[in-house]
Amino acid sequence: MPRLLITRPAEDARPLIDRLHDLGIDSLAAPMMEIVYADGAPLDLENVQGFLLTSANGVRALAARTERRDIACFAVGDATARMARALGFSAVESADGDVDDLARLVVSRARPDAGALLHAAGTVSAGDLSGTLTAAGFAVRREVLYEARTLDTLGSDARDALQSGDLDGVIVYSPRTARHFCKLVGDAGLDAVLERLTLFALSDNVSAAADGPWKKRIVAVHPHQESLLQAVRTCYY
Repeated sequence: MPRLLITRPAEDARPLIDRLHDLGIDSLAAPMMEIVYADGAPLDLENVQGFLLTSANGVRALAARTERRDIACFAVGDATARMARALGFSAVESADGDVDDLARLVVSRARPDAGALLHAAGTVSAGDLSGTLTAAGFAVRREVLYEARTLDTLGSDARDALQSGDLDGVIVYSPRTARHFCKLVGDAGLDAVLERLTLFALSDNVSAAADGPWKKRIVAVHPHQESLLQAVRTCYY
C-alpha cells in the first residue's frame, strides 16, 4: 500500500487521511503549520452582503466570531464550501478553483452596490483577491481572523518515516508550505530523501516552490482537492 506524508495543519489533515484511506492509500500527518485563531468581539456585519472564504481555517475562524449564518458565502473551493455548510452557513457557493475563480464567481453573483464583502483571512493570503474585486467596483473588508504559524522542526514520526524510506510521496497544498517543508527537510539533513519521493502539488505555483531533487512531480489538473486526489489515485491505481 502506498504511503504519503500530509503537510496540512492538524485540523485539515484528519479528513484527508480518511479520504486517502478510502482510496487504499496509507498516510502520515506532518503539519508544517499550526493555526492560531484570533480572539475578539463579534464582527460588525452592518452593510456586509457576503463573506469571502479562501480556506477552511477562515471558515472556522469566522464561525467563532459571528452567530450569523444567513449571509451569502463565496468559497474558493468545494472543501471550503463543505466546511461552511457543516458549520451552519445556509447560502454557500463554491468557485471550485483558486482566488481568480473566486473573484469571477463573486462578480457574476454579487452587485457592488449591495454592500461590502468581508474576507475571512489569515495573516498571509495568496493572490490579490481584494485588489481584483476592488477594481471591479466592490468594497472589500479584509478581517484577519487567524494566523498560520510555521513549526520549527519536523515531527519525530515524519523524520523517522523519511529516514527509513517508509514513504512514497508528499502532498502539498500551498507555496508557503512547500517552501517550509523543503527548509525543514534541509535543516534535518534529509535533502537526498526527496530523490525517492513523488511530490503531489495542488498547483504549478506549489510545485515551483518545492525546491528539491524530487523523483517525480505531479500537479493537480485543477487547483482543488478533488483534482489532487484524482492525481494521487491515477498515480497508484
